[in-house]
Amino acid sequence: MNFELKFTALDALHSANTDALLVLVDSTHQAQLDKLKKTKASSAKSKPSTPLSISEWIANSLHSEQLQSKTARTQILWNVPGVSAQALILAHLGDGHEKDLKSAINAAMGVLKASLPKCVHLSVYLCDVTGQRLQTAMQTIADSVYIYTTTKPSAKVSTLSKVSLFAPALGRSAQGQKDQSSALEAFKEGHARVQGMAFAKEWGNRPANHATPTLLGKAALGLTKYSKIKVQVLGPKEVAKLQMGSFISVAKGSLEPLRFIVMQYNGAAKSSAPVVLVGKGITFDTGGISLKPGAAMDEMKFDMCGAASVLGVFKSLGELSPKINVVGLIPACENMPDGGAVKPGDVVTSMSGQTIENLNTDAEGRLILCDALTYAARFKPRAIIDIATLTGACIIALGHLRSGLFAVQDPLAQQLMSAGERTLDPCWRLPLDEEYAEGLKSNFADTANVADRSAGSITAAKFLQRFVGKMNWAHLDIAGSAWKSSGPAKGSTGRPVPLLLSYLIDQAQAADAAQASPGQKA
Repeated sequence: MNFELKFTALDALHSANTDALLVLVDSTHQAQLDKLKKTKASSAKSKPSTPLSISEWIANSLHSEQLQSKTARTQILWNVPGVSAQALILAHLGDGHEKDLKSAINAAMGVLKASLPKCVHLSVYLCDVTGQRLQTAMQTIADSVYIYTTTKPSAKVSTLSKVSLFAPALGRSAQGQKDQSSALEAFKEGHARVQGMAFAKEWGNRPANHATPTLLGKAALGLTKYSKIKVQVLGPKEVAKLQMGSFISVAKGSLEPLRFIVMQYNGAAKSSAPVVLVGKGITFDTGGISLKPGAAMDEMKFDMCGAASVLGVFKSLGELSPKINVVGLIPACENMPDGGAVKPGDVVTSMSGQTIENLNTDAEGRLILCDALTYAARFKPRAIIDIATLTGACIIALGHLRSGLFAVQDPLAQQLMSAGERTLDPCWRLPLDEEYAEGLKSNFADTANVADRSAGSITAAKFLQRFVGKMNWAHLDIAGSAWKSSGPAKGSTGRPVPLLLSYLIDQAQAADAAQASPGQKA
C-alpha cells in the first residue's frame, strides 16, 4: 500500500481526486465549529445558494446530532455537492486519545469496506499532526485492509492501494517548519513500521510447510537487498561446530534441517555496540514426545512469531536506515516426536557448557533460545532482547493485550515499556526474584528446563537468565499478543514490531544527541 502525507486546510479537500474522503473529528474540532453551528443552523434548513464547505457539512452533522460526540461514531455522506469524492465519511474521535483514534478509524474502515468495496484511493484528514497520530492512523489502516493470500489465492484482496494523509497546514514560521519536519520524520517511521509488520504477519501466518527453517533462512537472505543488511544462514554442521547441543536436541525429531540465522544491520560506526534481537523460530511445535493435545494444534505454526518479528524489524530498518547497529539471531527448527527425538529426562549440554535436564520436551523454546543468547555475547551488545511465544502461563497472567516483559536492569525495562505505550503495542513487567529459580534445580544436571506449573512464565525467564551473564538483557513473552486465535481476524498481529522499532529509533536518537552534546566528539 502506498502512503503519502500532505499539509492543507480541510476545506481545500473539496476538489481532492479521491474515491473516499475520511475526516476525523475530535473534541477540539467540535469546539472550533461551535460558532459555525450557530450561524449555519438556520441556513442549513433551507437550500443554500452555494455548496456548503466540508466544515459546514461537519457542523450540520454535529448540530443535528447525526454525528454524535462519541468515539467511533461514524456518518457516511454520498455525492456531497461541491465535494469531488464519491463518499465523505465522518468519524468522531471522542476525546481524541490514541486508542480512540484507532477505534474511530477501524469503524470508518468497516463502513468504507461495506459501502464502497472497490475504493482504490482513500484520503484521510487528521485533526492533529502529531507523530503518534500519524503512525497510529497508518498502522490501523494497513491492519484493516490486510489479507493473507500466499496459500489462499481465492481470497478477496482489498482494492485500496493508495492512502493520502492530510494534516492542517502549519504555516511558514520556524515552529511550523519544525513541526512539519517532525511530522515528515514520523511519517517515514510509520511507513517503515507498516512494511515491517506486514512482513512479520506474512511469515507468521504461513503454514509450517510453507515456512520451514530453510524458507525462513531464504526470507532473511532476501533482506540483503538493503545495502546495510548482511545475512549468514548456518546449517546443522556449522551449529554442531558451535556446540549448540541444546538447540540441536530440539531439532532431532524432525526431518526438516535446523537453521541458525545471523542478520546484521550496520547503520552506525563499527565501534558502536549493537542491540541484539533474538527471535524464537520454532516453525511448528507438536510438543515433541510431551505431545500437545490435538485441539488447536494448528496454531503452533505461530510458534515462530518471535522470529517473524525480528524479520519484520529488519525489514523496517532497511526501509528507514536509522543510525544504529542491530544484530538479529534466529534459531529455527521444528519440534517433532519421531524416533530420534529427545526424550523427557534426557540431559543435553548447551553452548555455554551448562547441562540441562529436559523434563518436558514441550518447553523447547527456551532450549533453542539459550544457545542463541550465549552466541549473542560475542557481539558485545549494549542490550540484548529475546522475543518468544514462550509460555501459555503468560496468557493466563496478561491475556492478549500486553506482552510479558522481564528485564535485569530498570532503564531497559522502562525504555521498552515506553516504546510499547507510544505505539499501542504495550507490555507489562513481571518479576525476576531469584527465589523463582528454586524449582529449576535438578539432581541430574546444572538446571532443569521446567519447574512446576506455578509462575510458569517467570520460571521460563529465570531459565533464560542463566545464559545471559551480566549482559543488559530483556525477555518479551509474546504468547498472548503475537496472534489472534479465532474469528475472521485469526492470524498474526505483527507484534511486537512497533515496540521494537520504536525502541531502536529511540536508541539511535539518543546516541545522536550524545554525540552532539558539548564535550562529546562530533
